[in-house]
Amino acid sequence: MVRLYNQSFEILKIELKKCAKTDLVGEVGEKIVLKRLEKMRSQSGESLTLDELKNLVSDQFYNFDEVVLQKAAKANHPPGIWSKLAFGTAILGGFVGFVALANLPYPMIRFPVSKTVPILLIPSYISMDYNYRQALSLVEQSDQLINQATAITDIELGVEKIGKAQKHLEKLPVWFLGYYPQAYCSFTGCVWRFTFDEYESARKNVGRMESKIFQEQNAYQEYTKAEQLIKESENNFPKLPPGNEQQQMISLWQKAIDKLDKIPSQTLAGKLAEKELETAKRDFQQQLGFVAGTIKGNTLIDAGMQFGIQAAKAAKNPPHTAQEWKQVIKLWEEAILRLEQVPTDNPSYSDAQKKLAEYQSNLGSSESRLQAEKDGVEYLKQAKSAIAQWQKLARSKDPDIGSLISQLTDIINTLEQVPAGTTVSAEAQNLLRSARHTYDKLDIN
Repeated sequence: MVRLYNQSFEILKIELKKCAKTDLVGEVGEKIVLKRLEKMRSQSGESLTLDELKNLVSDQFYNFDEVVLQKAAKANHPPGIWSKLAFGTAILGGFVGFVALANLPYPMIRFPVSKTVPILLIPSYISMDYNYRQALSLVEQSDQLINQATAITDIELGVEKIGKAQKHLEKLPVWFLGYYPQAYCSFTGCVWRFTFDEYESARKNVGRMESKIFQEQNAYQEYTKAEQLIKESENNFPKLPPGNEQQQMISLWQKAIDKLDKIPSQTLAGKLAEKELETAKRDFQQQLGFVAGTIKGNTLIDAGMQFGIQAAKAAKNPPHTAQEWKQVIKLWEEAILRLEQVPTDNPSYSDAQKKLAEYQSNLGSSESRLQAEKDGVEYLKQAKSAIAQWQKLARSKDPDIGSLISQLTDIINTLEQVPAGTTVSAEAQNLLRSARHTYDKLDIN
């Protein structure tokens, strides 16, 4: 005779599937109860009663349909069982008061009863069996919730389960260890032998889960702190000016990533951190690259500006000689060369291009001034050479006035081509005035 028949098992199994879809414990609770029922199907003994069936499922699904339980209990008993139970209940009813006295939680009462009439201690055994079953079940649930956690809510539910398990263990009569209720267990099929080792094993399981919960909670706190610091660093870093503040933020950011990396991988927080770590490191490296690029770009711009400042100083207060203008041009070219080294993907590229346009314009102006200086010097040289020839012709005997006027006209034209603002423009203007005055005299005569 088995303790749970197939017809009863199928009735309970159908209802378990319905409960698993709506109850908080879900599939975890369903698996635990099915495992118990499977064990009862292969265990020999008296058929499970309604209360026993209820004990098997109630710790997982407190709202399990009572009508289904009654139907399963009815299907699980051979014909005539109800009359036997009614008879047993009537007999026991006459001894309610005596049984209650025998089950008082005092060793001086329970010890003698357990040796002489142990059946009277059935209520105590039921309580022991129920509390022990509940403790094991809750520890098992907590174990699955925590070790297979996908969110912090699973950990919180595991904490709740282990707290209940602890309360059930506290209700076990430790002083009664070693008194194994053979009669009761042969009837109900106890899953325990209530010995000190069994009790210690249960306590160790609870302690192990409490330790696991403590580790999970600490790891999640570290994960939350690191995640928050990383987000704050990502948001605040771009707002900080280059310098010490940025360096301090980079240091804090790196510490947060290191903290995320050190979270134990076997915890829920460790698994969550592992998913975020790669993204956090990538974002951090991108920001470091941005900073490094900005620093490099700004360094090149600063270097170019230093040459630009020197070029601007050298170009002040013209006129300047050709050699001086060459030096100014060289400084502008050095400034431009450094600005052109800022790559297009550098954060400072736009600023470099603005300054580059300004310096290229200044370079063009300086080159024009150099050419004007060269032209002025050359025209003045030609004019002076022509003046010397003209003077030689004018001092000759009986000079040709027409030739003198023609040469003088050429000299005037040459002097007029000397650009203004050059080192020779003042001298050229003096010679030009003199040439024009002489021309006027010759033209009148």
